[in-house]
Amino acid sequence: MNMPSQTSVPAGSSPLSALSPLDGRYSAKVDALRTHLSESALMRCRVQVEIEWLIALSEAGLAELAPIPAALQTELRTLAANFTEADAQAIKSIERVTNHDVKAVEYWIKERLGAWPELSGSSEFVHFACTSEDINNTAHGLMLNGAREQVLVPVLQGVLARLRRLALDLADAPMLSRTHGQTASPTTLGKEMGNFAARLQRAIARLREVELTAKMNGAVGNYNAHLAAYPELDWEALARGVVEQRLGLRFNPYTIQIEPHDCMAELFDAVARLNTVLLDLNRDLWGYISLGYFRQRTKAGEIGSSTMPHKVNPIDFENSEGNLGIANALLRHLSDKLPVSRFQRDLTDSTVLRNMGVALGHGLLAYDSLQRGLDKLEPDVRRLAEDLDAAWEVLAEPVQTVMRRHGLPNPYEQLKELTRGKAITRELLRQFIAGLPLPQAERERLLELSPGSYTGKAAELARRIGAAQD
Repeated sequence: MNMPSQTSVPAGSSPLSALSPLDGRYSAKVDALRTHLSESALMRCRVQVEIEWLIALSEAGLAELAPIPAALQTELRTLAANFTEADAQAIKSIERVTNHDVKAVEYWIKERLGAWPELSGSSEFVHFACTSEDINNTAHGLMLNGAREQVLVPVLQGVLARLRRLALDLADAPMLSRTHGQTASPTTLGKEMGNFAARLQRAIARLREVELTAKMNGAVGNYNAHLAAYPELDWEALARGVVEQRLGLRFNPYTIQIEPHDCMAELFDAVARLNTVLLDLNRDLWGYISLGYFRQRTKAGEIGSSTMPHKVNPIDFENSEGNLGIANALLRHLSDKLPVSRFQRDLTDSTVLRNMGVALGHGLLAYDSLQRGLDKLEPDVRRLAEDLDAAWEVLAEPVQTVMRRHGLPNPYEQLKELTRGKAITRELLRQFIAGLPLPQAERERLLELSPGSYTGKAAELARRIGAAQD
């Protein structure tokens, strides 16, 4: 049997040929993460770590390595600060020979040192006493910290700001609650948005609290090679200084060959928990749109259905929900796998770590979709009022509670008999209240209640979180 011929499309020739939608359909929306989580970014951070280690060694008083002058230190740091795509390609060319990505970075730096004659004797102190993971774990810490602080948190704070605005704007918009999908005590649309704002605010704070740890202690974490070369030097203090003062990470003194990645697991867990909050928000907003509580502003030329012209689908919230699910599946695998390494080192983490950008990229895509969806929302006050006016049974709760206060017999049971499974009208409920042996002021207060006014402190709570500051 003859098989149909296959036409090969060169990788990267077009976004349409990309294997991942993050590099194809959605490429522009996740561009900001490439600066921090691409392979080129990993190379740049490795260069940064190697240069800081070399400078620190030059200041450690080693007889064979003269201190590097401040002006030259600045020039060396430009190797990372001004790192280009051409630099990354040059390192990749070296890697094709070495078949080792970190060694390729070392050789590239050594080549670059040739531009400074005063560093001619410093070449072998590049990567001195280091194992590859001394460079990788610190580089990964820099990458994640940059992605968190410069990309993810600002986008999430934008979502939070929009939720707070909705909480303020809709604080007084009464809405029928739907516990278990059934009519329940009213709230306000703003209070429901405020609930998610409060949850997201806490989740962002937890995300930022995770400390990214790193190590610079050699092949099995004991400074073996370091002490063999310079037994008199306080290598732990030197390593701590590089990690904390030069790289801005938290030093971990107890490791095997790799930093155990516990902090990465904490970070990815924090992102996954935050994503779950937003997934819950997407589903609720989808439901509120379905109920008609929110309308979506239309966009000229946009089509909701290929066959039903009237439709304005909640596609932004659906897209966000789907991408949050993908992100969390990957984040939870990263979180479960990365802290586990056989004995002092295995390489199962190496390929997994290359997917950090994929996991966080799907999250970023989800946040973008959610933000766009939030920006389209408009409350339908008429529809909210219709639902409330058709649910006078929800006032059974305040009536029986007041009856309890005044010692009337079997208040819960009386209201259950009156309302459960029945269509209760305003007139029927008022007739019941009028016949209660309550003080006149209490009866009048209950008679003034309506489903739209029975919202408790909802408006106050919505305004409080809406006006909150980080």
